[in-house]
Amino acid sequence: MNFGFGLVNCQRYPDEPRTDVELYADALELVELAETQGFDSAWLTEHHFFDDGYMSSLLTTAAAMAARTARIKLGTSLLLAPLYEPVRLAEDAATVDLLSAGRLVLGLGQGWREEEFDAMRVPMNRRHRHLEDAVTVLRQAAGTGLVTGGETVSYPGVYVTPKPAAPAGVPIWIGAFAERAIRRAGRIGDGFIAAEVTPEAFAAQVGWIREELERAGTDPADFQFAVALPTLAWHGSDAWAKVRDQRYYLWWKYEDMREARGKRGPLRHAPPITAQVEMGLRAEYNLGTPAEVAEKIARFQEAAGQNFHYIAWLYYPGFDPAFQREAMAIFAEEVIPQFRP
Repeated sequence: MNFGFGLVNCQRYPDEPRTDVELYADALELVELAETQGFDSAWLTEHHFFDDGYMSSLLTTAAAMAARTARIKLGTSLLLAPLYEPVRLAEDAATVDLLSAGRLVLGLGQGWREEEFDAMRVPMNRRHRHLEDAVTVLRQAAGTGLVTGGETVSYPGVYVTPKPAAPAGVPIWIGAFAERAIRRAGRIGDGFIAAEVTPEAFAAQVGWIREELERAGTDPADFQFAVALPTLAWHGSDAWAKVRDQRYYLWWKYEDMREARGKRGPLRHAPPITAQVEMGLRAEYNLGTPAEVAEKIARFQEAAGQNFHYIAWLYYPGFDPAFQREAMAIFAEEVIPQFRP
């Protein structure tokens, strides 16, 4: 079992006193800290055109993190593959993988925000095909043959160099929510990333993927399962109060994205949270004492079986830096050891 730290996005919370330079510098420090604390991986997340600076360049940031670390894996959760030219994505991913000595995990998603596709001039109704093409090109680029592309793209006679560190190429994990997309992850990916899901729903998703692996004759022992879940192990009764406003802001910002696109000036605060929204966000959180948090993780581990990665979503815009580090330390020192000899 492996543990990840994430999902780093360098968003600017309203009234945040730090500059963007300082936010990115802090992100690098946090990943260094996660490595020393014993986390196995660190994860970045992507969106475009948020007025609060949501991270838009994951591989560039991952390269900087690779230069500051030595052991920890660096993952994207998720890089929006349809918004990238596939051959260039293969080149950039291979370069980051070489800089990190084979520590990159390429988590891909097909995207869902219309504003992003419009601005990038990518047909949104073809995004699932673009995702499959990206995976095809990434795999061909890692091999010794020519890159020819998939259904949507083709590259006659293109031989991509340099190659990733490992002969098999950069591991490709697919993030998805709908059943059809999850089954696709089982067919084309090396792993699957679930997010904000219950152990029961995750067990169903694992079942769909295992069905696809069986149909393809793929050994399930080679497939990786991961869950990214908002997480806080804490001592005291104020755990939810510590994270509520920041969790709500991130949730609301997705709703605000259309209006935020191109907006300038001071960032808006989220409107008052409703009881219904707060109840839903609280239910998604793996929150409680270290023992309670570990108990829920164990339920996910049981659903996955083997090759399970728990990505502790411990990073949120607006967290006080001291609280951010204390939350990481409690998880690393009191939760992770419960799963290791």
